[in-house]
Amino acid sequence: MSRAVTYVIDPSHSTAGFKVRHLMVSNVRGEFSGVAGTVVFDAKDSANSKVEAAIDASMVQTRDSERDQLLKSADFFDVKKFPKITFISKKVAPVGEGEWRVVGDLSMHGVTKEVVLDVEGPTPEVKDPQGNIKIGATATTKLNRKDFGLGWNVALEAGGVLVGDEVAIQLELEMTRKG
Repeated sequence: MSRAVTYVIDPSHSTAGFKVRHLMVSNVRGEFSGVAGTVVFDAKDSANSKVEAAIDASMVQTRDSERDQLLKSADFFDVKKFPKITFISKKVAPVGEGEWRVVGDLSMHGVTKEVVLDVEGPTPEVKDPQGNIKIGATATTKLNRKDFGLGWNVALEAGGVLVGDEVAIQLELEMTRKG
């Protein structure tokens, strides 16, 4: 008998952050708000666990409005043509106490590739002031943006490029128990 519990990702308390090299000397950070989806979690039998999530690509924020507009343009996310970034898990497996590896398909900019998320959590359940049961989790991965067709760049006079290829991703999720 499955002991799976379904949780709904709380978009107002969850983010998908990213970090990428700029000018080969510093890191630029940004995030997407409005992460939505469901997590089915069975701590006893991970085969019953699954994740489906979506991000509104137009919600990208880097604290620089010009850069945000460039990221939304056809040179990067092309949000008019590809409004959503999605993740659908294929396998969830424990790797240690409170640590999981989630393998799934990430679809972004019209390209779908398998990625591996390293997950810490979930936290123990807590009750919020409204009586809702909540949990949290953090997931991380790294990917090459060119693998998803995000290849825009500028060569630097001194060598190297304006934007690095490797992107570090960190998801901070707060979820509400369904039902």
